[in-house]
Amino acid sequence: MKAEYCRYNLVFREPAVTSRAVMTHKETYFIRIWDEGRPNVCGIGECALFRGLGVDDVPEYEEWLREVCADISCNGLTSIISVNSSSIRFGVESALADLRNGGRRILWPGPWTAGEEAIPINGLVWMGSHDRMLERIDEKIAAGFRCIKLKIGGIDFAEEIDLLRHIRDRYASDRLELRLDANGAFSPKNAMEYLAELSAFGIHSIEQPIRAGQPEAMTEICRKSPIPIALDEELIGCRSTHEKASLLDLIHPQYVILKPSLCGGFADAAEWSILASERGIGWWATSALESDIGLNAIAQWCANMRTTIPQGLGTGRLYVNNIPSPLRQVGDGLRYDPRDGWEIPDFDWKNPEKYDADY
Repeated sequence: MKAEYCRYNLVFREPAVTSRAVMTHKETYFIRIWDEGRPNVCGIGECALFRGLGVDDVPEYEEWLREVCADISCNGLTSIISVNSSSIRFGVESALADLRNGGRRILWPGPWTAGEEAIPINGLVWMGSHDRMLERIDEKIAAGFRCIKLKIGGIDFAEEIDLLRHIRDRYASDRLELRLDANGAFSPKNAMEYLAELSAFGIHSIEQPIRAGQPEAMTEICRKSPIPIALDEELIGCRSTHEKASLLDLIHPQYVILKPSLCGGFADAAEWSILASERGIGWWATSALESDIGLNAIAQWCANMRTTIPQGLGTGRLYVNNIPSPLRQVGDGLRYDPRDGWEIPDFDWKNPEKYDADY
């Protein structure tokens, strides 16, 4: 078995704004794995590093990738558990699943990859000016979305309230589900005040109202909040079963958001889902700004898990240089069109540190 990697620079169509940062591009990495006896058949996965978020953002990240590829090439991969990096595990798991199924980007075959089913997804509205966010909201509703997720915390709170009022004046909660993502924008002191104001608009849930790493404060918020709380960044870095269970038992949120590239790969995401379900905690999966290589892997995993509530899998159109794929957004669903093929670029695997930055 052999493995190699390369770096790729995803370029946003327009700046992506959260309460943490403004992003114009996203660095990512691809890994391919093949058997020496079948050199023309390879599995490809995305090691979706997220700079500024998670424990993988370290100077030695590429050294980790080189070591993993060397280990696979010299010894084979005896256990994915030996890979400590969450995003690299995500990429290796994806590439191995792809290779097992013939290197066709079909990781977990089923009705979804046959084009027979759609995965319900939410429409994502990024932060921006008041008028731009209104425009984006109307675009999502016109496209057929019945569940919209709004990034909040980046503009004046009174303007955000006005946005929500605009939505509810036109669309009742039984017609349009609203999810919010604060990305830790509130403080423990003002969170309950803001949550009380937001609750007037029939909010389904709000992700990470305060920054991760404040478990006592988050526990109190989950206990008192008039809006169901979903943990997102709080899950990053919890690797052992004991750590996961202890976090859920202490905070006991209403939901957890599973991002396989940030929360330990697919094996860890599956364990999170089991532990959450055992405690009566809901969950859904969300992509973490991956290209369509990574998005495809997460979508196939979700389809295999037989999820029914809207998932957060709509990031593919964010980039001007995404990987052309059979993934299609149809109304409020993500579909796989088996009539279309993948157009994998001619990555420079021999010069892994080189990437396209000409956009």
